[in-house]
Amino acid sequence: MPSSPTDAIGGIPYRLALAGGWIDQPFVSRLLPRGSGSMVVVGVEPTYPFLERAGVATGTRKVAQRAWGNHLPPGDPAELVRELYELENAGKAEPSGSQDMIGLIYPGINRLDYDSMVEGGVFPSHIASCRHPETARWLERTIHLLPVAPRPDGYNPLEEKNLSTEWAERLGQSGKECYAAILCRDPVALGRSMNHCMDAWSVLLPNTVRHRTLTTDLVGLLRSYQAQYPGAMYSGCGGGYLYIASEKPVPGTFNVTVRL
Repeated sequence: MPSSPTDAIGGIPYRLALAGGWIDQPFVSRLLPRGSGSMVVVGVEPTYPFLERAGVATGTRKVAQRAWGNHLPPGDPAELVRELYELENAGKAEPSGSQDMIGLIYPGINRLDYDSMVEGGVFPSHIASCRHPETARWLERTIHLLPVAPRPDGYNPLEEKNLSTEWAERLGQSGKECYAAILCRDPVALGRSMNHCMDAWSVLLPNTVRHRTLTTDLVGLLRSYQAQYPGAMYSGCGGGYLYIASEKPVPGTFNVTVRL
């Protein structure tokens, strides 16, 4: 009998992707005239078996488990990211972004800066990391996860693209705002950055929240929580979890443990 969740689900971490997600895709970052945009990823301890197809990098995590077993191997995190990226994306026409691998491998709270002029925008040009225990504990109390629904079969967020420089810049800026808000421990600014990210998603890739295969009113649910709390955003395209920024309890949600 397993004696802990780690025994049952393995010791490879999960990750949360906060504001700025999709900026790790070159088709988005190449729209940025000033060279870079940012997003935030948070390493999460495997204390809870997350839903599959729910925006928390469970697919990348399975690749890591097949390659490395139940624990991350020793070594340079940047090199491990590249190894895992190649393992997951070999032969894929639409490769997953490197933020998935970075979020699993890098501990703490990380701002990933992407520049299409650096390695084609596939890997970050710079990573800013925060592993301050008090900041991590604050974020654990402030981000609340509401299970919504996994992505359904047949769902594709890339069927419609309305790419524009203006909204790509807004998306990249939401990641910068998110990281700054976390460092300042400002729940209102954190929520605002999450709202700005969702605004950008809904324009650039409208199928992230609306698609013929979705049976949940993702837009209505999002707006309801944004009206009640400082901000909210989905863990990934098509639903997954709703992340809610609030220093007060949010009924029906749970919290995570940041990996330091």
